[in-house]
Amino acid sequence: MISKIFNNRKLIISIWVLLAFVSAIKQYLRGNHNNYLIFKNVFYHTLEQKSLYTTYPDLYFDHNHYGPIFSLFIAPFAILPDAAGMVLWCVFNAVVLVYAISQIKLESSKINLILWICAHEFLTAILGQQFNPIMTSIIILAYVLIEKEKDFWSACLIILGTFIKLYGIVGLAFFFFSKNKIKFIGSLAFWSVVFFVLPMAISSPDFIINSYSEWFARLVEKNNENASLTSMQDISIMGMFRKVLNMPHLSNLLFLAPGILLFGLPYLRFSMFSDKKFQLLLLSSVLIFTVIFSSGSESPTYIIAFAGVAIWFVIQEEKTKWTWFLFIFAMILTSFSPSDLIPKFLRETYVKPYALKALPCIIIWFQITYELLTIKKTTNQSIANE
Repeated sequence: MISKIFNNRKLIISIWVLLAFVSAIKQYLRGNHNNYLIFKNVFYHTLEQKSLYTTYPDLYFDHNHYGPIFSLFIAPFAILPDAAGMVLWCVFNAVVLVYAISQIKLESSKINLILWICAHEFLTAILGQQFNPIMTSIIILAYVLIEKEKDFWSACLIILGTFIKLYGIVGLAFFFFSKNKIKFIGSLAFWSVVFFVLPMAISSPDFIINSYSEWFARLVEKNNENASLTSMQDISIMGMFRKVLNMPHLSNLLFLAPGILLFGLPYLRFSMFSDKKFQLLLLSSVLIFTVIFSSGSESPTYIIAFAGVAIWFVIQEEKTKWTWFLFIFAMILTSFSPSDLIPKFLRETYVKPYALKALPCIIIWFQITYELLTIKKTTNQSIANE
């Protein structure tokens, strides 16, 4: 009975949609929808050819940090009344991520488990009307589409994600899984041109070109702001060390250089590129790496990393005590720590000030890297449904 409920995909989808719907209504009624107002006005400011990256305190607080193409992405929601647009935006995030996860070639029960594992982290993201669930979907589908030899559409998502939030560029990590690399490269070039010029259709070439320049400057400035010891962002390996050691000027490069080196080492195992478990481990690595090595990571960003944690966990054929420890550690400290499930004293005194939400994902990423470097060829059918 419990197993049937647990593996009822329609029930799981309904719960995800309900989480999105109720969260959107709750936040709208409380007036906690600043992010949605930022997103919505990217569309209107593009139409009016007003700066996308300056502040508009009469409309919202904080800055927009998304690229000009986001104006068209958010347009179908922005043209609606705020309540309707916000609800549909949140539900859209849920549906897209559920779809992306369901496209991974895994047994149905494993897909269901991933969805259950990620549900709470999705809630954390969607309470802030975040784009991060869609970004998670973009990264996952970039891999899935390459695996299905649909390189043209994989390239489309990679460039779209990159032109919206830069994170999408990590989809290039799956390049070596492509069976038609020339087509893939050509598709990347094609979509780069398309997404660069497309926002010009609702504004002007000069405005969009200038907006890209402003976007770059804003991101550089934001990166500097993130290094503050009091920032709500920088929940990363760099941020954790900066905050624990009380060294705000600790350079990102000290972590990025060895991190990129470790990330790249598995690519030396050419013979493993066709192995499904290797591919899924690399997908997990990409999802986690994107977050733990970004100074812009905040609590809602962790839906990206936690999808990686979930995929890693479900593909473990023999779940050792160490595997279970890491998984439970991640559920408690990464997923549950922003909520009332963790005592406020611990959350406010240790977890937030020292960016400890990142810690389990950091350890799991090192574990995944170790597995990528030591895994032997598997029987693909034991991992995925062919």
